[in-house]
Amino acid sequence: MTDPERIPVIIGVGQLNDRPDDPDEGRDSLGLMVAALRLAAEDAGVPLAEIDSLAIVDQISFRHLGQLCEPLAAAIGAAPAINYQSAAPHGDTPVRLLNEAANRIGAGEVKLAAVVGGEALRTAAGRAAKAASGEDKSYNAIRKVATRREPDYAQKHGLAAPVDVYPLYENATRAAWGQSLAEAQAESAEIWSRFSQVAAANDGAWIRKAAAPAEILDVNERNRPIAFPYSKLMVANSSVNQGAGFLVASLAEARRRGIAEDRLIYVGMGAAAKEPPSILARDRYDGSVSMETSIRRTLDLNGMTVEDFDCVELYSCFPCVPKMARRILGWPADRPATVFGGLTFGGGPIANYMSHAIVSMVERLRDAGRYGFLFANGGFATDNHCIVLGSAPIAAARFPQDFDYQAEAEAKRGHVPALVEDYAGPATIESYTIFYARDGAPRAGVVVARTPEGARTLAHVDVGDAAMLAFLTDGAAEPVGTSGRVVALDEGFGWRA
Repeated sequence: MTDPERIPVIIGVGQLNDRPDDPDEGRDSLGLMVAALRLAAEDAGVPLAEIDSLAIVDQISFRHLGQLCEPLAAAIGAAPAINYQSAAPHGDTPVRLLNEAANRIGAGEVKLAAVVGGEALRTAAGRAAKAASGEDKSYNAIRKVATRREPDYAQKHGLAAPVDVYPLYENATRAAWGQSLAEAQAESAEIWSRFSQVAAANDGAWIRKAAAPAEILDVNERNRPIAFPYSKLMVANSSVNQGAGFLVASLAEARRRGIAEDRLIYVGMGAAAKEPPSILARDRYDGSVSMETSIRRTLDLNGMTVEDFDCVELYSCFPCVPKMARRILGWPADRPATVFGGLTFGGGPIANYMSHAIVSMVERLRDAGRYGFLFANGGFATDNHCIVLGSAPIAAARFPQDFDYQAEAEAKRGHVPALVEDYAGPATIESYTIFYARDGAPRAGVVVARTPEGARTLAHVDVGDAAMLAFLTDGAAEPVGTSGRVVALDEGFGWRA
C-alpha cells in the first residue's frame, strides 16, 4: 500500500491516573475519557472538534451513564460522522477498535479517528461506601441493582468470574508443559517481577514500585491467596481510576497537519479469533487454538517473526495468558512482556487496559525501537486480537482488511467433550482450582473431570479434607491426570481421590 491517504498512523496518545485522597472525589468514567482525549489531542497538536470517528470502549464502573457517544462528543466539542461504543467491555476491545479505525482510514471513509476508554472503579467504590454508611444518600439513586439469575452449572461449582476460571488454564498448562508447581510459580513470579519493573518506570502506571519474584511468591496477609495457584499480586488490579485514548489518521492527513515524521507510529495488520463463550465448551485448557491462530496469523499477515519486535504487550490479567502467548510467539521469559506494566502493576481498568498498552507502545517506539507486537485477551480466556505497530512503515500492511480468523481457528479446534451434569463414577482430573476467603482460608474448590468415555463433568472439592487439599495444592505430585471418583452428595457431586 503506497497511497498515503490510505495508510493509518497513530498521531497522538494520552493516558492518566486520577487518584485524589478521597476516592469519591475522583472523575467518573466519562470525565476520564474526556481528559485522556484532550491529552491525546495535545500530544498530536490537532483539535478534537475535527475528528471524523469516535470509538468508545464500554465501561462498567458508572453503568448508569449508559451510552456515552453523545455526551463525550459534546464534551470535546466534536460531531463525528461515526460515533459508537463497543457492545460490551472485553479485554480485546481497544485493539479491535484500533483495527477498525485503521480499516476506515484504509477504505477512505475517515481521515482522523479517536479511540478512548476510562474506568473509575476507585471513585465508584468510594461513593458506594459512603452511600452504604449513609453519608451520601444521593449515590443510591444512581446505583444499578444487579438482576439475580439462577446460576448455571459452572457457576454452581464456583466458576463465575474470570479469577475462578483462569486457574483452570494455569493448572492444565503446568501439567502439559511438564513443570512442577514450584517451576510454574517461579515462571509466573519472574514475569510479574519484570512487569513491576516496567510499571515502576512508567508515569502512566498505577503502582510504581518494583517487586522481586520472592515478594510475588510469598503468600501473606498483604498477598493473600485468591484462587489456586494465584495470589493477589498475580491477578489484575481493577481498583483504579484510569483513562487512555489515542488518535489515528491517514499518513497524508498527518503530513498535511505538519506532524513530525518521528512522531508517527504505523499501524500493521491484525487478527482475531475467539473461544466458545461457555468455558465448558472448550476443547482443552492446556492451550487455546483461537489464541494461537490470532498470534500466528498476525505474524504472517505482517511478514514478521518474533525477532522483528523490540517490545511486546502480552495481556496479563493472570499469568497463564502471557505464559501461553509467549510460547506461541516465541518471546523469551527473560524479556519484559509488557510496555505498560501489566494489569497488576500498570493497572487493570477492565476492558480498557490495552488502550494504555497502545499509548505506552507508541511512546516506547517513538523513543527507541522499530516494531512492537500487541496481544489482547478478554472474557474467560475467550477473546483474542493481535496487531503490530511500528515506527517505520510496515510493507505488508493492506487496509481495509478482514481481521476475523474464526473459521481458521475452528478448523484447528479439537474435539469438544460432551458435558454430563449428573455423572457419578470413575474419572480423571482435567484441571481444578481452590477458592479462598479474604482471610486466606480455603472456602471451596472444583475439579473439572473426564469420564472413561471422555465426557466432561464437574465436582466439588471438600476443602475440609486436609489430605485432599494438600494433594491439590502442595506440589508434591501433579494432580492433573490422576484418577478418582465423582460421588453423589446431598447437594451436587463431589470429588474423591
